[in-house]
Amino acid sequence: MTVADTLASLEARALELMKAADFGDEAIRVNEAIVAAAPRNERAWTRLGRCRMEQREFDGAIEALRTALSLNAANTIATNLLNEVRKRRAMTPTAAERATTGFTAREFALLETLAPAEACEALRTRIELLFDAVNSTSVAARIVEARRRLGAPASKLFHANSFHPAHGGRIVAFHHGGRWEPQFSLAWFARPGGPNGMRIGIGFNTSPAQRDAGAGDQERVLAYVERFQRAIAKSWRTELVRWMEGNGGGVEMGDGPDPTTMPAQAIERLLACRNAASLDWIFVGRWLLLDRPADAAVLRDRSALARAVDDTFRALFPLWLSTYQENS
Repeated sequence: MTVADTLASLEARALELMKAADFGDEAIRVNEAIVAAAPRNERAWTRLGRCRMEQREFDGAIEALRTALSLNAANTIATNLLNEVRKRRAMTPTAAERATTGFTAREFALLETLAPAEACEALRTRIELLFDAVNSTSVAARIVEARRRLGAPASKLFHANSFHPAHGGRIVAFHHGGRWEPQFSLAWFARPGGPNGMRIGIGFNTSPAQRDAGAGDQERVLAYVERFQRAIAKSWRTELVRWMEGNGGGVEMGDGPDPTTMPAQAIERLLACRNAASLDWIFVGRWLLLDRPADAAVLRDRSALARAVDDTFRALFPLWLSTYQENS
């Protein structure tokens, strides 16, 4: 039998197995034999990628599918399978990942790969367990009590429904009832080609476009922003800059962190801001980034992460309280 005859026989068998939805050992052997003899056979590479994906051999599947796409970048089947295998790999933790209780590269891959609402559902348990840990801290109790004294129906800082999907590969959370207040805020973000991580601090939702916005909501938030700026300028400028410098802190105005690298410059830009209504979002706090080893260690351990949230909220609580009380 010639090489051509052998390849034709293998191809016929590979197609039979594919039609039967048989992606087991024989299918792998047959397609491996094809690509060994005909390494430019993109269809065999694609089938091999599908087989390895179904056998949960995700790294091998990605390698096979990338090979298929290197032979034909327009291979939509290989493209779709590659997206699917990345999603499945992200949702299948390793033994080491299963031992963690916080947020690792796997969780941020889910956030990057899934639609925002699906990512919320996939990460719900970890987020809610973090909420439970934060709710048990003394600073959370102080925040709740301060809101209750001023008439808010507060029972705990974060409820189970206190987090929401957002555009740009993000999940955002703010203290219960705090959409139109200075928010004690958490957010997880995963951006292709950008940093993955989490931010913790105080935010202001200044957008007029929220679906649940009522009359005067934006004006209320803008008044809080002005009082926040005034409190920083009067009493907090030096201390806040010092805290940011020691804790990976920064300012976010609009869609992303302030591009300046110096906290003092970021704070001065915040104090000079007179167009908060057009920014949609203002935030002061700290960032934990997955590509920083020390931050990654905090992110993956729920207890350590809860302590980081506690430390941040505790440091910013007096500034939040002066802003919240003055406007009430």
